[in-house]
Amino acid sequence: MKLIDKLDEIKKEYSKKLQKSRIMVCCGTGCTSSKSDLLLKNIQDELKKLDIKNVTAEKTGCFGFCAKGPIVVIDPKETFYEQVSPDDAKEIVEAFLKGTEVERLLPKEKDEYVKKWHELNFYNKQSRIALQNCGKINPEKIEEYIAVDGYLAIYKVLQMTPDEVIKQITDSGLRGRGGAGFPTGKKWLFAKNSKSDKKYVCCNADEGDPGAFMDRSILEGDPHSVIEAMMIAGYAIGSNQGYIYVRAEYPIAVKRLSIAIEQAKKLGLLGKKIFDTDFSFNLELRLGAGAFVCGEETALMNSIEGKRGEPRPRPPFPAVKGLFEKPTILNNVETYANVPKIILKGADWFNKIGTKTSKGTKVFALGGNITNVGLVEVPMGVTLKEIVEDIGGGIPKGKRFKAAQTGGPSGGCIPKEHFDTPIDYESLQSIGSMMGSGGLIVMDEDKCMVNLAKFFLEFTVDESCGKCPPCRIGTKRMLEILTRITEGKGKDGDIEKLENLAQNIKNASLCGLGQTAPNPVLSTLKYFRDEYEAHIYEKRCPAGECKSLTQVKIDPEKCKQCGVCARNCPVSAIEGEVRKGPFKINQDKCIKCGVCITKCPFKVISKV
Repeated sequence: MKLIDKLDEIKKEYSKKLQKSRIMVCCGTGCTSSKSDLLLKNIQDELKKLDIKNVTAEKTGCFGFCAKGPIVVIDPKETFYEQVSPDDAKEIVEAFLKGTEVERLLPKEKDEYVKKWHELNFYNKQSRIALQNCGKINPEKIEEYIAVDGYLAIYKVLQMTPDEVIKQITDSGLRGRGGAGFPTGKKWLFAKNSKSDKKYVCCNADEGDPGAFMDRSILEGDPHSVIEAMMIAGYAIGSNQGYIYVRAEYPIAVKRLSIAIEQAKKLGLLGKKIFDTDFSFNLELRLGAGAFVCGEETALMNSIEGKRGEPRPRPPFPAVKGLFEKPTILNNVETYANVPKIILKGADWFNKIGTKTSKGTKVFALGGNITNVGLVEVPMGVTLKEIVEDIGGGIPKGKRFKAAQTGGPSGGCIPKEHFDTPIDYESLQSIGSMMGSGGLIVMDEDKCMVNLAKFFLEFTVDESCGKCPPCRIGTKRMLEILTRITEGKGKDGDIEKLENLAQNIKNASLCGLGQTAPNPVLSTLKYFRDEYEAHIYEKRCPAGECKSLTQVKIDPEKCKQCGVCARNCPVSAIEGEVRKGPFKINQDKCIKCGVCITKCPFKVISKV
């Protein structure tokens, strides 16, 4: 039987199964850490105990709404349960058999229960392309991927010429989702036009930005989409070998990728003469040891080769001389996840989504001071305000929005005056930030922007490979200055030194890590210079976050002399007696932990 006929049979069989009643349990990293794997087992045991054979319980990838995990969705009604525990399994199965819902597990919005997940505000403004199959299929069953048109894109591509494939990707407007936003079609064309006896296709799954988990979630929820996309890229440039470089700290992603590759090989989708054509393609995993610098393309290739993970000078660029000194293309996970959909639905379909220069959607890992922490996918051009307020649910505890950091350690801060900025490559760059891989950290009014810049510099200094002096030495000098400032030891001229160092590091560093390392400092200086000046000249942290510049004080006129603060102080720094005058804080003992502030029933304690 021909492979395409076999896929057609699998699709017919499993399409019907996907339409039947299924209890889908999120088994991504976040939910698994809250025992969703045990929850799935308990549900399966309940179904088996009751001898129910027309209903299955399946693991799936991340639904995105991480703040509400573990999540269970019951198809085909799309009933959405949040914060489910393993002990809820029996009640869920019993309610399902009765045709009812477990009301206490349903999400609430405006005091009303919402039964279907697509009706939740969190999903309303999202448009899922890269995340299309996450939460809908079991990632460890290749048959379910085939049932949703999996591997039809590579079959279609093999009826086209490589030039036609590259034109399709070029016309779609797809740009790299890993950072700089380089046009994907142009990158593929450069590699195709390079003459060589061997070429390589690489996938960057070395997701290192603090707070970022977009690529991990795609690999955990839809690994076959990346495999298929790499096959398409291989055919387009004339390569028969691919490598996926994935962080070893992603055990679930590694496991599901390994399963997916073996399944594809067994079915004949990887190997020789795929679909009875002359095209052959093999795929291997390479595990990274957690070095942030290996997210840079040439450092990643060095690591795959077994060398020290440090960048190479460019040119020559990888499309000419990359892995094993052969022409190579490297795209990240999210970029590849878009490719099969573009091939199946056409370049015009993708091109109509987004803005004039930034096409399609972007996946963001939404974190920080935000109500709905999670994974979101929105059309390019959606504003930061829409993401934070409509999808993210706003800032918790009634706090005000202060800034958002995009692009991680390579990006910059977006202050409240740019809250309505559209999220696309050019708009973010124009205000001193960048898209990056998709981390989006939201900060409220209590966040010190000087301390934030220090946090990112600490990360960069720790992750620098040390190959070039501007990055190795320059970032350390910047960190030393920032540390002094946050400790109340800043002095006149420090701001100018930071700016001078930043420009030298940007201009002279070998790779993107060093060239972008000063960005958090430069953007916070641009929009929050007054905070730097307050730290240096007034020896004061306006946000009350830098402990060396902060005192916790009790308002003597408003103190009710109840003693609650003293009883809760972990270091016995609060002195006084109940009903015998206001309590006082011994500043020599106080560690500024803030426990007294949260415990005071009359809210008369504050950081100053």
